[in-house]
Amino acid sequence: MIKEVEIKVKPDFIDDYEFIGKEVARKFKFNPAEIKGVRILKRSIDARRKEPVYVLRLLAFINEELTKEKIEFQFKHVENSSPVAIVGSGPAGLFAALKLLELGYKPVIFERGKDVRSRRKDLKAIQRFSKVNPNSNYCFGEGGAGTYSDGKLYTRSKKRGDVERILRLFVLHGATENILIDSRPHIGSNKLPKVIETMRQTILEHGGEIRFESKVTDLIIENDTVKGVIINESDEYLSDAVILAVGHSARDVYYMLARKGLHLEAKEFAMGVRIEHPQQVIDKIQYHSWIRHPKLPAASYSIRYQAEGRGVYSFCMCPGGIIIPASTSENEIVLNGMSTSRRDSPFANSGLVVTVAKEDLKDYEKFGVFAGLEFQMEFERRCFEITRSQAAPAQKATDFVKGRISDVLNATSYLPGIKSAPLHEILPRNISERLRNSLLFFGKNMRGFYSEEAQILAPESRTSSPVRIPRDRETLMHIQIKGLFPSGEGAGYAGGIVSAAIDGEKSAEAAVKWLRSFA
Repeated sequence: MIKEVEIKVKPDFIDDYEFIGKEVARKFKFNPAEIKGVRILKRSIDARRKEPVYVLRLLAFINEELTKEKIEFQFKHVENSSPVAIVGSGPAGLFAALKLLELGYKPVIFERGKDVRSRRKDLKAIQRFSKVNPNSNYCFGEGGAGTYSDGKLYTRSKKRGDVERILRLFVLHGATENILIDSRPHIGSNKLPKVIETMRQTILEHGGEIRFESKVTDLIIENDTVKGVIINESDEYLSDAVILAVGHSARDVYYMLARKGLHLEAKEFAMGVRIEHPQQVIDKIQYHSWIRHPKLPAASYSIRYQAEGRGVYSFCMCPGGIIIPASTSENEIVLNGMSTSRRDSPFANSGLVVTVAKEDLKDYEKFGVFAGLEFQMEFERRCFEITRSQAAPAQKATDFVKGRISDVLNATSYLPGIKSAPLHEILPRNISERLRNSLLFFGKNMRGFYSEEAQILAPESRTSSPVRIPRDRETLMHIQIKGLFPSGEGAGYAGGIVSAAIDGEKSAEAAVKWLRSFA
């Protein structure tokens, strides 16, 4: 018999499967000798009480041998099959390619950036010398923005598709099996590049193609039907299906589509700051102790507040992480966060952002559908003007609330450095006021969150794109252009690695359906 049960165990015993088996027997009155093994299905932490415990949902094998689940996918060899062009090798693009292999079609990925190894030199140049390569950075390159900015796999979008399938594909390509059971799965920026490389090998070994430093600069369109793409302003590649999975920072693509007369839509987005604390402070808030148990991970948080009718919330929280420069051009500053798999940095950071509404963009109405994009870009340029480098303007949270410049700043994980600046004046007023109110609110509900040890850096501006590329709900094709499949975060249909991967798979299925309709 196999029985699904739930138990709680102290951190000391989280890796002791013999003890866990005995706990199952004790709680459900089985003979301990009958428990032949347990398989954990989900693992989370309950820290509401003074001593945190792990909550385990598991299968108990009673008088039945424990079996190991196999992870198998059937990829076909597609070298001579019909091609599908994929623009971008982020999660939407990569998972679209893997799905095409299963369906028997040839993925041909065009990536403006470099492969994961070559990309590292450009990341080092940003960190050390404030030198930004516009096509190879934390946002652009093999694996997309997630490759070197954390690898968090938590998603709320379970209604969109099969999250378990996406996680299993990650495990198949080298990710730890813990992502299948953790309530907030995480690979880490030190391990995800190798996983991405292995995915590349799967694609190439089965006859697909990946072309790096191949920026799609135009679409070939005839009679409102896509026929291919233009690469680096000169080379043509013909394909009757194009999956547009460019990521939320590919602003040039939006402007290119607009020049061609393709319909775009403005969408909601959020902007704000990156807030950083000593990790020990967050551990104390969440685990009720200054000393974290060695079997507990660095504590995280997720917070939300309604300030004058707008949502203020944490975004991309990185326990035991660092803040990174995610700029995609020389004259801007963009911040993001990341953690390695061990999450062992002495700092914790998170985006703290405010929803931007249409009424906040009145001064940008002349830009039409690009009003939010121009608002976003202006703030990124304004922050750059303060430091004239990738060093970030910063302020203690207490000084921000009180409206005074920080004479002394705290230590930071941000390698390009920080410079004291009056963010209470620099941030757009609708954002600044709501952040001030939210910090006071969070401080009351999480004692220590609002303190002298908390520091904010700006800007956290790219939570998502302010532009959506509209598509038909049934066919997933652009509402004007047949054969063009906008996909993932850059198209406005995802909000993280897993949801983008799910959307990429759906786009691949839709592209195959389109190709088969006239085969």
